Amino acid sequence: MVGSLLDSITLVTVVPLLKQLFGTAGVLASGDTALERWLDRLTQPILAGTTADQALGRMVLVLAAGLLLKNVATYLGQQLSVRVQERVVADLRTRLFRHLLALDFDFHRRSRSGELVTLVMQEAGQVKNAVTSSIISVVRNAVLILGTFVVLFSISPRLTIVAFLAIPPVVVGLRLLLQRLRHHVRIRTQENAAVAARVSERLSSVRLVRLNLAEQQEGATFERIARTYAKKVERTARFASLTAPLTEVAGALSVILILYAGTHPELLGLASPLTPQVIIVFLMASLRLTSPFKGLSRVQADWAQAMASLDRISALLDRPPAEVDVPGAVEATFTRDLVFDRVSFAYPGGPAVLHEVSLSLEPGRTVALVGPSGSGKSTLADMVPRLHEPTHGELRFDGVPAPRCTHASIRRLVAFVSQETMLLHETVHANIAYGTPDATRSQVEAAARAANAHEFVSSLPQGYDTVLGERGSRLSGGQRQRLAIARALLRDAPVLVLDEATSALDAESERLVQDAVERLMEGRAALVIAHRLATIRQADEILVLEEGRIVQRGTHASLLAEGGLYRRLYESQFREEPVAVAGEESA
Repeated sequence: MVGSLLDSITLVTVVPLLKQLFGTAGVLASGDTALERWLDRLTQPILAGTTADQALGRMVLVLAAGLLLKNVATYLGQQLSVRVQERVVADLRTRLFRHLLALDFDFHRRSRSGELVTLVMQEAGQVKNAVTSSIISVVRNAVLILGTFVVLFSISPRLTIVAFLAIPPVVVGLRLLLQRLRHHVRIRTQENAAVAARVSERLSSVRLVRLNLAEQQEGATFERIARTYAKKVERTARFASLTAPLTEVAGALSVILILYAGTHPELLGLASPLTPQVIIVFLMASLRLTSPFKGLSRVQADWAQAMASLDRISALLDRPPAEVDVPGAVEATFTRDLVFDRVSFAYPGGPAVLHEVSLSLEPGRTVALVGPSGSGKSTLADMVPRLHEPTHGELRFDGVPAPRCTHASIRRLVAFVSQETMLLHETVHANIAYGTPDATRSQVEAAARAANAHEFVSSLPQGYDTVLGERGSRLSGGQRQRLAIARALLRDAPVLVLDEATSALDAESERLVQDAVERLMEGRAALVIAHRLATIRQADEILVLEEGRIVQRGTHASLLAEGGLYRRLYESQFREEPVAVAGEESA
């Protein structure tokens, strides 16, 4: 604002400068005006007692000082605006990221990660341009235009009106243009997100692509998508690029109108033509106004493009977070039991996955879940840390319904190892200590030893400080699984959920890890899911699920004697091993 005001003031100083150059009085078109009297009072201390050459030199210095101050203020304003812009976009991206972490799993299951990354990074940047740089540009250019208009109107109201006659048609044209621009930008934004999502998806599945000899197919498909997106960008650019030429034409028309009206006084109701000095001031002003008007037109174009991104961001932020603690929620405890009481669950818009499942977990007790794929075992395990909420029935921690407990307190009670190994592009130490950030190196190493991971970690280039690839891509499947188990061991939580925890281990590693897990489970509750039935023979209770229902429950020996689904599953895995019945089963 200071720079824009100084820009208008430097225009005012041109008037007395022209007086000195032309050596005439009464430069202003309307004769003895308030503006002229104010200028005389302003310049009198500067010009008093000077010769014509001295007065001219001093006015040149005043003009130069004004220009210097204006540019200093403009520079500082630009630096401040960059600071504001980047902090605004950082806050917006942080808010988006945190909100995404709080949304329900169904949303993430239906969304493509590439689209979400584009939303957080690129589209948040588009909004930054609208709400920071554009607003700053509006303020700066509006002050400059208003200040210049006041100066010109003070000199000649009629000529000022003539000079601005070209503006209304341009404003109407820009409005129509920006409506079309916003429509095309919305389509382009959606296409951009789709392209980014495809790149992310295919690159993360590069092994699948190569094994199926699909490189050429994927390359051709992406080329088609990229060219389609390029055409949409070109169409958007055609509309966006029209804003500056329209404004430029308006400025040229203003110059033509000023020259014509200044040399035809009858159009302005004057008896004689305007003096050259007045016409020079008006021409200077008109030329100087071209830039701020172009700036305002660019703001409108930027805003139209940002609105498409803002619509998508607002739609995301308007989605209610999935995990909100109820008022008065209490801290969950686990000293007695964790009870599933007739729990049922269905994904939104889908069939029921669990049907009235009841079980009880107590300290020192191990409950195993077995059954065919798709029987609901993993969904049931996810309900322990409240990753899913029952659609019917309830979970209770020490008799308190889970919804009345805070999410954080429940998850502090649970250590979880899933069949899908989750590692980050961090050091080995950071991956094991994830969720336990204050863990010491000795604690991390102890957990790694218990999970049979210390030996291979020590052989890595930087040991525990080795940075793993994305999703642990530098490690084998068994190594990744052992690090995930070490992370769960380090949590030392009273409830353990092991969802296919040993599925990726070889026989020797599985034996060592199973021993460590059994030692850890002493005095703790464990919910174990395993396709390898040999790993859950010692469970206190085995629940057999089929199509979301518990069809059998008992110990390993009793279930073998009972027959049914459990025995069929066991025989399919151990065809060469004789099946012992209740009285003959050995450890």
